Amino acid sequence: MTFLLPRSSATPATALVGLFALLAACATQPAAEPADIVVLESESVTQTDPAPVADTYFTIAVLPDTQNYLDYTHQRAEGFPFDASEMFLEQMHYVADNLESTGGEIAFVSSLGDVWQHQTKAMDPEHATRGFKAVPNPIMDSHFAPTEKVKTVEIPKAHEGFSLIAGKTPFSVVPGNHDYDAMWTDSKFPPAAKGPVEIDPTDLKTSLGVLHPGGLENFRSVFGADTEFFKGKPWYVASHDGGADSAQIFEAGGYRFLHIGLQFDPPNASLEWAAEVIAQHKGLPTIISTHDYMTKEGERLPNPIVDGHAVDPLHNSPEMVWEKLISQQDQIFLVLCGHEHGQAWRVDDNAHGHKVWQVLADYQDRGQTALDAGVESAWPVGIGDGWMRLMSFDFGPETPVMTVDTYSTFYRQDSRDTEEYAAWYKATEKPDLSDEAFHDEDDYTLTLDDFRERFDETGRSTN
Repeated sequence: MTFLLPRSSATPATALVGLFALLAACATQPAAEPADIVVLESESVTQTDPAPVADTYFTIAVLPDTQNYLDYTHQRAEGFPFDASEMFLEQMHYVADNLESTGGEIAFVSSLGDVWQHQTKAMDPEHATRGFKAVPNPIMDSHFAPTEKVKTVEIPKAHEGFSLIAGKTPFSVVPGNHDYDAMWTDSKFPPAAKGPVEIDPTDLKTSLGVLHPGGLENFRSVFGADTEFFKGKPWYVASHDGGADSAQIFEAGGYRFLHIGLQFDPPNASLEWAAEVIAQHKGLPTIISTHDYMTKEGERLPNPIVDGHAVDPLHNSPEMVWEKLISQQDQIFLVLCGHEHGQAWRVDDNAHGHKVWQVLADYQDRGQTALDAGVESAWPVGIGDGWMRLMSFDFGPETPVMTVDTYSTFYRQDSRDTEEYAAWYKATEKPDLSDEAFHDEDDYTLTLDDFRERFDETGRSTN
């Protein structure tokens, strides 16, 4: 006799109970003619195997700016009261435990850059050859002095964390400015302030100068196209600049999705490559992840003290990325970004009259865990407090919906359920909002109004 178990309508435990019951029933029945066995099998299948239910729900886990967890100065070995890296590993364990491949809902993982904190060089050789010059910065230099501890402490911990999901799910990591080999204050934008009291918050570019990153050897050593994380993976479908830009495909909710990760303030070569990848995967709904794209006020403006285009015109500003790539490519429906300290979202019509949702999340300044541990400092000590984004998609309704939740793996609860949430974070992020409105920045639902008309004919999964 052949036993057919339902794939979607029962848990594994329920299915096993049914199987054991069926075996027991067969064991107590007298022998039958072969024809009777065939009839019994047909009746059993008809009664116990309902039609499979389509899986229309899935989640994307978004990891913004994890640098303060991995910062070597935020570990016990350097005299810090706790190992902040344990919060990072806790996040990665949470993601690993909730992947679709392990019975959960997470179908894809996007890291938005600034994985680690420090750099190893004063300036990368390429920028030095092109004639760029660095100037002293009395405020910023102490925070970003090159150190080999990025290779002995920070990068190994990053590798350990992403190893927890490697081989279990498609994922992307884009380089943020901190992930480059060097980050210096450019001579064209020297700092005016000599100390914290001289900083003008209305003119940070003048006060603090402008930092510029360069070199990607460190990043490629962990997240390059030829690393163990990505080489040979069927879902890792394209790369550019050694993996600084990359593309992945994943299937979820009844659709095939194309995801493209772009490097910090991507140059024209990156944007042209991305357009080619989209053309090669015609019709697939496409998500873009990049580090620098939108402010917490929802504007497509660079951070004034890390303005890639201002220092080096080879780089595109956020608005230029919108104009040259995102608004022109009708398959792009969602953009994810970090870098700017806070959260925001906006929606704009692209050049084809279709909507593009753009979502910012960056929790690196949140340091309630440091305060609770008794850390005292002239500067706020950002950690991250375990907060991450869980973006869930439901394609069951006629109009699909995207629900954004902000969850802390340290506090083990959603932002909406955290009573102290506004008291902890609102004053430094969105002081003009009410507590309820502040919660709404991190907990909301958006309807994907024109998704069906754009992608139902081309993006549907064949599985």
